[in-house]
Amino acid sequence: MDRKLIVRISGRVQGVGYRYFVLHRAQSLELAGYVRNLRDGRVEVVAEGEEQALKTILEELKEGPAGAIVEKMETQWQLYTGDIASFEIMF
Repeated sequence: MDRKLIVRISGRVQGVGYRYFVLHRAQSLELAGYVRNLRDGRVEVVAEGEEQALKTILEELKEGPAGAIVEKMETQWQLYTGDIASFEIMF
């Protein structure tokens, strides 16, 4: 079943390659969506795809790349919309 996942990650997640880590993992899991830095220092991930792939990336977001320290994750599950074609970094 396809779902949509929105995650806002707090901690040391900007300036450590976190967005590129998410981009490569999401693409390898064939997810669509985006990752972006938020002005308050968090990173936001919006992803759509197969539910098991979303659960896999959710676990990987807890660790992040070397140098990242994830302190908190706010997670929201939503209905799949299918209106996102690929996964990208938004600037």
